[in-house]
Amino acid sequence: MMKKSFLRIFVLLLLQAVLASSVTAKEKCCNTENVILITLDGVRWQEVFQGIDKGFLDQKDYLAYKKTHPEFKKRFWREKAEDRRKILFPFLWNIVAKQGQIFGNRDKGSRADITNKLHFSYPGYHEILTGFADPRIKSNDKIANPNWTFLEWLDHQKDFKGQTAAFGSWDVFPYIVNEERSHILTNAGFETMKNMDHNLRIKQLNEMQKDIPSPWDTVRLDAFTFNYAFEYMKEKRPKALYISLGETDDFAHDGHYDQYILAARRADEFIGRIWNWVQNDPHYRNKTTLLISTDHGRGHLDLEQWKHHGRFEYTDKDGSKKIADIKGDESIWMAVLGPDTPAGGEMKNVADVKQAQIAATLVKFLGLEYRASHKTIKAGAPIDMMFK
Repeated sequence: MMKKSFLRIFVLLLLQAVLASSVTAKEKCCNTENVILITLDGVRWQEVFQGIDKGFLDQKDYLAYKKTHPEFKKRFWREKAEDRRKILFPFLWNIVAKQGQIFGNRDKGSRADITNKLHFSYPGYHEILTGFADPRIKSNDKIANPNWTFLEWLDHQKDFKGQTAAFGSWDVFPYIVNEERSHILTNAGFETMKNMDHNLRIKQLNEMQKDIPSPWDTVRLDAFTFNYAFEYMKEKRPKALYISLGETDDFAHDGHYDQYILAARRADEFIGRIWNWVQNDPHYRNKTTLLISTDHGRGHLDLEQWKHHGRFEYTDKDGSKKIADIKGDESIWMAVLGPDTPAGGEMKNVADVKQAQIAATLVKFLGLEYRASHKTIKAGAPIDMMFK
Protein backbone atom coordinates (compact mmCIF):
# COMPACT_ATOMS: atom_id res chain seq x y z
CA MET A 1 0.00 0.00 0.00
CA MET A 2 2.82 2.38 0.88
CA LYS A 3 4.50 1.63 -2.46
CA LYS A 4 1.25 2.42 -4.31
CA SER A 5 0.77 5.64 -2.33
CA PHE A 6 4.36 6.63 -2.97
CA LEU A 7 3.96 5.85 -6.68
CA ARG A 8 0.73 7.86 -6.84
CA ILE A 9 2.40 10.86 -5.16
CA PHE A 10 5.42 10.54 -7.45
CA VAL A 11 3.20 10.50 -10.56
CA LEU A 12 1.26 13.55 -9.33
CA LEU A 13 4.46 15.46 -8.62
CA LEU A 14 5.85 14.50 -12.02
CA LEU A 15 2.63 15.62 -13.73
CA GLN A 16 2.73 18.95 -11.88
CA ALA A 17 6.34 19.45 -12.94
CA VAL A 18 5.49 18.73 -16.58
CA LEU A 19 2.53 21.11 -16.51
CA ALA A 20 4.61 23.78 -14.81
CA SER A 21 7.37 23.42 -17.37
CA SER A 22 4.86 23.60 -20.25
CA VAL A 23 3.31 26.76 -18.83
CA THR A 24 6.75 28.26 -18.36
CA ALA A 25 7.64 27.30 -21.92
CA LYS A 26 4.47 28.96 -23.20
CA GLU A 27 5.12 32.11 -21.22
CA LYS A 28 8.70 32.25 -22.49
CA CYS A 29 7.90 31.45 -26.12
CA CYS A 30 8.67 35.07 -27.04
CA ASN A 31 11.00 37.78 -25.82
CA THR A 32 8.46 40.42 -26.84
CA GLU A 33 6.83 42.25 -23.94
CA ASN A 34 5.48 45.22 -25.91
CA VAL A 35 3.92 45.62 -29.36
CA ILE A 36 3.57 48.68 -31.59
CA LEU A 37 1.18 48.64 -34.55
CA ILE A 38 1.45 51.45 -37.11
CA THR A 39 -0.71 51.80 -40.23
CA LEU A 40 -0.31 54.12 -43.23
CA ASP A 41 -3.74 54.72 -44.71
CA GLY A 42 -4.16 53.55 -48.30
CA VAL A 43 -0.49 53.19 -49.26
CA ARG A 44 -0.18 50.86 -52.26
CA TRP A 45 2.17 47.88 -52.31
CA GLN A 46 3.51 49.19 -55.61
CA GLU A 47 5.13 52.23 -53.98
CA VAL A 48 6.42 50.15 -51.06
CA PHE A 49 8.25 47.70 -53.34
CA GLN A 50 8.90 49.80 -56.47
CA GLY A 51 9.15 53.40 -55.26
CA ILE A 52 7.40 56.22 -57.08
CA ASP A 53 5.31 55.40 -60.14
CA LYS A 54 6.90 56.71 -63.34
CA GLY A 55 3.47 57.22 -64.85
CA PHE A 56 2.83 60.20 -62.58
CA LEU A 57 6.02 62.05 -63.49
CA ASP A 58 5.35 65.24 -65.46
CA GLN A 59 1.57 64.73 -65.10
CA LYS A 60 0.53 68.20 -63.96
CA ASP A 61 -3.03 67.13 -63.24
CA TYR A 62 -1.73 64.94 -60.37
CA LEU A 63 0.61 67.46 -58.77
CA ALA A 64 -0.18 69.85 -55.94
CA TYR A 65 2.94 71.93 -56.59
CA LYS A 66 3.76 72.05 -60.29
CA LYS A 67 6.63 74.54 -59.99
CA THR A 68 8.61 72.32 -57.62
CA HIS A 69 8.04 69.16 -59.65
CA PRO A 70 11.61 69.10 -61.05
CA GLU A 71 12.98 68.98 -57.50
CA PHE A 72 10.46 66.29 -56.54
CA LYS A 73 11.44 64.22 -59.58
CA LYS A 74 15.14 64.62 -58.88
CA ARG A 75 14.68 63.59 -55.25
CA PHE A 76 12.63 60.42 -55.77
CA TRP A 77 13.23 59.09 -59.28
CA ARG A 78 15.88 56.43 -59.97
CA GLU A 79 16.01 53.91 -62.79
CA LYS A 80 16.05 50.85 -60.51
CA ALA A 81 13.04 50.01 -58.34
CA GLU A 82 15.35 48.90 -55.51
CA ASP A 83 16.91 52.38 -55.42
CA ARG A 84 13.58 54.21 -55.69
CA ARG A 85 12.02 52.34 -52.80
CA LYS A 86 15.01 52.99 -50.53
CA ILE A 87 14.74 56.72 -51.17
CA LEU A 88 11.01 56.70 -50.42
CA PHE A 89 11.10 54.30 -47.43
CA PRO A 90 14.65 54.35 -46.00
CA PHE A 91 13.68 52.90 -42.60
CA LEU A 92 11.67 50.12 -44.19
CA TRP A 93 14.43 49.08 -46.58
CA ASN A 94 17.57 49.85 -44.59
CA ILE A 95 16.39 48.55 -41.20
CA VAL A 96 13.34 46.28 -41.51
CA ALA A 97 14.59 44.59 -44.68
CA LYS A 98 17.85 43.70 -42.93
CA GLN A 99 16.53 42.78 -39.48
CA GLY A 100 12.87 41.80 -40.03
CA GLN A 101 10.43 40.81 -42.75
CA ILE A 102 8.38 42.58 -45.45
CA PHE A 103 5.39 40.89 -47.10
CA GLY A 104 3.32 41.84 -50.11
CA ASN A 105 5.50 42.00 -53.24
CA ARG A 106 3.13 40.18 -55.56
CA ASP A 107 5.74 40.19 -58.32
CA LYS A 108 7.91 37.92 -56.16
CA GLY A 109 5.35 35.44 -54.89
CA SER A 110 4.31 37.22 -51.69
CA ARG A 111 0.63 38.15 -51.43
CA ALA A 112 -1.01 40.13 -48.64
CA ASP A 113 -4.76 40.77 -48.86
CA ILE A 114 -7.75 42.04 -46.97
CA THR A 115 -10.69 39.69 -46.31
CA ASN A 116 -13.51 42.23 -45.97
CA LYS A 117 -15.56 42.82 -49.13
CA LEU A 118 -15.74 46.60 -48.99
CA HIS A 119 -12.11 47.68 -49.37
CA PHE A 120 -12.34 51.00 -47.54
CA SER A 121 -11.24 52.32 -44.18
CA TYR A 122 -13.62 51.41 -41.33
CA PRO A 123 -13.99 47.78 -42.50
CA GLY A 124 -10.21 47.63 -42.99
CA TYR A 125 -9.31 49.02 -39.60
CA HIS A 126 -11.96 46.83 -37.99
CA GLU A 127 -10.37 43.78 -39.63
CA ILE A 128 -6.88 44.79 -38.50
CA LEU A 129 -7.87 45.47 -34.91
CA THR A 130 -10.41 42.68 -34.30
CA GLY A 131 -9.00 39.91 -36.49
CA PHE A 132 -12.05 39.38 -38.71
CA ALA A 133 -14.41 41.05 -41.17
CA ASP A 134 -17.88 41.79 -39.82
CA PRO A 135 -20.64 42.40 -42.42
CA ARG A 136 -22.29 44.80 -39.98
CA ILE A 137 -19.37 47.20 -40.53
CA LYS A 138 -20.39 48.48 -43.96
CA SER A 139 -19.68 52.22 -43.98
CA ASN A 140 -17.26 54.85 -42.70
CA ASP A 141 -19.97 56.33 -40.47
CA LYS A 142 -19.27 57.10 -36.82
CA ILE A 143 -20.90 53.95 -35.45
CA ALA A 144 -19.61 52.35 -32.25
CA ASN A 145 -17.84 49.08 -32.99
CA PRO A 146 -19.91 46.21 -31.52
CA ASN A 147 -16.77 44.03 -31.29
CA TRP A 148 -13.70 44.18 -29.10
CA THR A 149 -10.42 45.17 -30.71
CA PHE A 150 -7.30 43.28 -29.66
CA LEU A 151 -6.47 46.36 -27.55
CA GLU A 152 -9.69 45.94 -25.57
CA TRP A 153 -9.11 42.18 -25.36
CA LEU A 154 -5.63 42.77 -23.94
CA ASP A 155 -7.05 45.24 -21.43
CA HIS A 156 -8.99 42.32 -19.90
CA GLN A 157 -5.89 40.13 -19.56
CA LYS A 158 -3.61 39.92 -16.55
CA ASP A 159 -0.88 42.61 -16.48
CA PHE A 160 -2.38 44.56 -19.41
CA LYS A 161 -5.08 46.61 -17.69
CA GLY A 162 -4.60 50.25 -18.67
CA GLN A 163 -1.57 49.33 -20.77
CA THR A 164 -3.02 49.89 -24.25
CA ALA A 165 -3.65 53.06 -26.26
CA ALA A 166 -4.60 54.21 -29.76
CA PHE A 167 -3.78 57.37 -31.73
CA GLY A 168 -5.20 58.22 -35.15
CA SER A 169 -5.39 61.07 -37.62
CA TRP A 170 -8.94 60.14 -38.67
CA ASP A 171 -11.73 61.26 -36.34
CA VAL A 172 -13.62 57.93 -36.60
CA PHE A 173 -11.12 56.00 -34.46
CA PRO A 174 -12.85 56.65 -31.13
CA TYR A 175 -15.78 54.71 -32.61
CA ILE A 176 -13.64 51.96 -34.16
CA VAL A 177 -11.93 51.38 -30.80
CA ASN A 178 -15.29 52.06 -29.08
CA GLU A 179 -13.63 54.26 -26.51
CA GLU A 180 -16.88 54.77 -24.60
CA ARG A 181 -17.23 51.05 -23.86
CA SER A 182 -13.61 49.90 -23.87
CA HIS A 183 -12.13 52.87 -21.96
CA ILE A 184 -9.01 52.43 -24.13
CA LEU A 185 -7.27 55.77 -24.33
CA THR A 186 -7.97 56.96 -27.87
CA ASN A 187 -6.77 60.29 -29.24
CA ALA A 188 -7.84 60.97 -32.82
CA GLY A 189 -9.10 63.57 -35.25
CA PHE A 190 -8.78 67.06 -33.82
CA GLU A 191 -8.88 66.05 -30.16
CA THR A 192 -6.41 67.66 -27.83
CA MET A 193 -4.48 65.44 -25.42
CA LYS A 194 -6.20 65.66 -22.06
CA ASN A 195 -4.74 65.10 -18.59
CA MET A 196 -1.15 65.62 -19.77
CA ASP A 197 -0.80 69.41 -19.54
CA HIS A 198 2.16 68.89 -17.20
CA ASN A 199 4.01 67.72 -20.31
CA LEU A 200 5.27 70.90 -22.00
CA ARG A 201 5.44 69.24 -25.40
CA ILE A 202 1.82 68.07 -25.13
CA LYS A 203 0.72 71.53 -24.07
CA GLN A 204 2.44 73.01 -27.13
CA LEU A 205 0.86 70.42 -29.43
CA ASN A 206 -2.59 71.18 -28.04
CA GLU A 207 -2.10 74.87 -28.79
CA MET A 208 -0.56 74.31 -32.22
CA GLN A 209 -3.32 71.95 -33.33
CA LYS A 210 -5.86 74.70 -32.75
CA ASP A 211 -3.76 77.22 -34.68
CA ILE A 212 -2.67 75.13 -37.69
CA PRO A 213 -5.45 74.23 -40.14
CA SER A 214 -5.79 70.81 -41.77
CA PRO A 215 -6.70 70.48 -45.47
CA TRP A 216 -9.52 68.13 -44.44
CA ASP A 217 -12.47 68.31 -42.07
CA THR A 218 -12.16 64.78 -40.64
CA VAL A 219 -8.39 64.13 -40.70
CA ARG A 220 -5.68 66.04 -38.86
CA LEU A 221 -2.08 66.31 -39.98
CA ASP A 222 0.00 63.22 -39.16
CA ALA A 223 2.64 65.26 -37.35
CA PHE A 224 0.16 65.80 -34.51
CA THR A 225 -0.84 62.13 -34.36
CA PHE A 226 2.78 61.01 -34.31
CA ASN A 227 3.93 63.51 -31.69
CA TYR A 228 0.95 62.94 -29.39
CA ALA A 229 1.59 59.19 -29.54
CA PHE A 230 5.34 59.57 -29.10
CA GLU A 231 5.02 61.78 -26.03
CA TYR A 232 2.43 59.44 -24.51
CA MET A 233 4.68 56.47 -25.18
CA LYS A 234 7.70 58.10 -23.57
CA GLU A 235 5.76 59.02 -20.42
CA LYS A 236 3.26 56.15 -19.97
CA ARG A 237 5.22 53.19 -21.45
CA PRO A 238 2.15 51.28 -22.81
CA LYS A 239 2.57 47.59 -23.62
CA ALA A 240 0.40 47.81 -26.75
CA LEU A 241 0.31 51.00 -28.81
CA TYR A 242 -1.55 51.62 -32.08
CA ILE A 243 -0.79 54.60 -34.34
CA SER A 244 -2.76 55.29 -37.53
CA LEU A 245 -1.34 57.88 -39.96
CA GLY A 246 -3.85 59.17 -42.49
CA GLU A 247 -2.40 61.84 -44.81
CA THR A 248 -1.47 59.40 -47.58
CA ASP A 249 -5.06 58.37 -48.31
CA ASP A 250 -6.46 61.89 -48.26
CA PHE A 251 -3.78 63.33 -50.52
CA ALA A 252 -4.46 60.44 -52.92
CA HIS A 253 -8.21 61.13 -52.94
CA ASP A 254 -7.34 64.76 -53.68
CA GLY A 255 -5.32 63.56 -56.69
CA HIS A 256 -2.00 64.96 -55.45
CA TYR A 257 0.56 62.23 -56.11
CA ASP A 258 3.50 64.36 -55.03
CA GLN A 259 1.91 65.00 -51.62
CA TYR A 260 0.95 61.34 -51.26
CA ILE A 261 4.61 60.43 -51.76
CA LEU A 262 5.90 63.12 -49.40
CA ALA A 263 3.41 62.00 -46.71
CA ALA A 264 4.60 58.41 -47.08
CA ARG A 265 8.21 59.58 -46.75
CA ARG A 266 7.37 61.50 -43.56
CA ALA A 267 5.56 58.46 -42.15
CA ASP A 268 8.65 56.32 -42.72
CA GLU A 269 10.72 58.91 -40.86
CA PHE A 270 8.24 59.00 -37.97
CA ILE A 271 8.42 55.22 -37.65
CA GLY A 272 12.21 55.34 -37.74
CA ARG A 273 12.25 57.90 -34.92
CA ILE A 274 10.05 55.68 -32.77
CA TRP A 275 12.17 52.59 -33.40
CA ASN A 276 15.41 54.43 -32.71
CA TRP A 277 14.01 55.61 -29.38
CA VAL A 278 12.66 52.13 -28.57
CA GLN A 279 16.09 50.59 -29.10
CA ASN A 280 17.66 53.11 -26.73
CA ASP A 281 15.09 52.81 -23.94
CA PRO A 282 15.65 50.12 -21.25
CA HIS A 283 11.93 49.43 -20.92
CA TYR A 284 11.49 48.67 -24.63
CA ARG A 285 14.92 47.73 -26.01
CA ASN A 286 15.04 44.16 -27.40
CA LYS A 287 11.59 43.52 -25.88
CA THR A 288 9.40 45.23 -28.47
CA THR A 289 7.89 44.08 -31.78
CA LEU A 290 6.84 46.60 -34.41
CA LEU A 291 4.30 45.72 -37.12
CA ILE A 292 3.52 48.12 -40.00
CA SER A 293 0.71 47.77 -42.55
CA THR A 294 -2.17 49.53 -44.33
CA ASP A 295 -5.96 49.33 -44.26
CA HIS A 296 -6.51 48.87 -48.00
CA GLY A 297 -4.87 49.21 -51.39
CA ARG A 298 -5.61 51.49 -54.34
CA GLY A 299 -6.38 51.18 -58.03
CA HIS A 300 -3.55 50.59 -60.50
CA LEU A 301 -5.00 50.17 -64.00
CA ASP A 302 -4.56 53.87 -64.79
CA LEU A 303 -3.61 57.11 -63.09
CA GLU A 304 -7.19 58.06 -62.31
CA GLN A 305 -7.90 54.74 -60.59
CA TRP A 306 -5.01 55.39 -58.18
CA LYS A 307 -7.18 58.04 -56.54
CA HIS A 308 -9.84 55.51 -55.62
CA HIS A 309 -10.60 52.34 -53.70
CA GLY A 310 -13.63 50.57 -52.27
CA ARG A 311 -16.67 48.52 -53.23
CA PHE A 312 -19.66 50.81 -52.97
CA GLU A 313 -22.90 51.42 -54.81
CA TYR A 314 -23.18 54.42 -57.12
CA THR A 315 -25.54 55.76 -59.78
CA ASP A 316 -24.20 55.63 -63.32
CA LYS A 317 -24.84 58.29 -65.96
CA ASP A 318 -27.75 56.29 -67.32
CA GLY A 319 -29.37 56.20 -63.86
CA SER A 320 -28.60 52.54 -63.19
CA LYS A 321 -27.18 51.34 -59.88
CA LYS A 322 -23.69 49.85 -60.06
CA ILE A 323 -20.97 48.63 -57.70
CA ALA A 324 -17.59 50.29 -57.96
CA ASP A 325 -14.81 47.89 -58.92
CA ILE A 326 -11.30 49.27 -58.36
CA LYS A 327 -8.78 46.68 -59.44
CA GLY A 328 -6.03 46.04 -56.89
CA ASP A 329 -7.55 47.74 -53.86
CA GLU A 330 -7.66 44.44 -51.97
CA SER A 331 -3.85 44.19 -52.08
CA ILE A 332 -1.91 45.33 -49.02
CA TRP A 333 1.54 44.78 -47.46
CA MET A 334 3.03 44.16 -44.02
CA ALA A 335 6.38 44.65 -42.33
CA VAL A 336 7.50 43.29 -38.96
CA LEU A 337 10.57 43.84 -36.81
CA GLY A 338 11.41 42.57 -33.34
CA PRO A 339 13.34 40.11 -31.15
CA ASP A 340 11.22 37.10 -32.12
CA THR A 341 11.15 37.56 -35.89
CA PRO A 342 13.74 35.92 -38.19
CA ALA A 343 15.57 38.31 -40.50
CA GLY A 344 13.86 37.23 -43.72
CA GLY A 345 13.91 40.63 -45.41
CA GLU A 346 11.75 40.86 -48.53
CA MET A 347 9.69 37.68 -48.40
CA LYS A 348 9.52 35.72 -51.66
CA ASN A 349 7.44 32.71 -52.75
CA VAL A 350 5.73 32.33 -49.37
CA ALA A 351 2.21 31.53 -48.22
CA ASP A 352 -0.38 34.29 -48.51
CA VAL A 353 -0.95 36.49 -45.47
CA LYS A 354 -4.21 38.21 -44.56
CA GLN A 355 -5.13 41.44 -42.84
CA ALA A 356 -7.30 39.44 -40.43
CA GLN A 357 -4.17 37.73 -39.05
CA ILE A 358 -2.60 40.88 -37.63
CA ALA A 359 -4.48 40.95 -34.29
CA ALA A 360 -3.70 37.33 -33.37
CA THR A 361 -0.08 37.75 -34.49
CA LEU A 362 0.50 40.73 -32.21
CA VAL A 363 -1.15 38.96 -29.29
CA LYS A 364 0.97 35.84 -29.88
CA PHE A 365 4.12 37.97 -29.71
CA LEU A 366 2.97 38.82 -26.17
CA GLY A 367 2.74 35.12 -25.32
CA LEU A 368 -1.07 34.94 -25.41
CA GLU A 369 -3.67 33.24 -27.58
CA TYR A 370 -6.20 35.64 -29.08
CA ARG A 371 -9.92 34.94 -29.13
CA ALA A 372 -12.31 37.20 -31.03
CA SER A 373 -15.12 38.70 -28.95
CA HIS A 374 -17.68 37.83 -31.66
CA LYS A 375 -18.51 34.26 -30.66
CA THR A 376 -19.71 33.15 -34.11
CA ILE A 377 -16.67 34.45 -36.00
CA LYS A 378 -13.15 33.08 -35.68
CA ALA A 379 -10.25 35.50 -35.82
CA GLY A 380 -7.45 34.97 -38.30
CA ALA A 381 -4.58 32.77 -37.11
CA PRO A 382 -1.15 34.17 -36.24
CA ILE A 383 1.33 34.46 -39.09
CA ASP A 384 3.79 31.73 -38.11
CA MET A 385 6.49 32.94 -40.52
CA MET A 386 6.94 36.00 -38.33
CA PHE A 387 8.14 33.86 -35.42
CA LYS A 388 11.44 32.09 -34.89
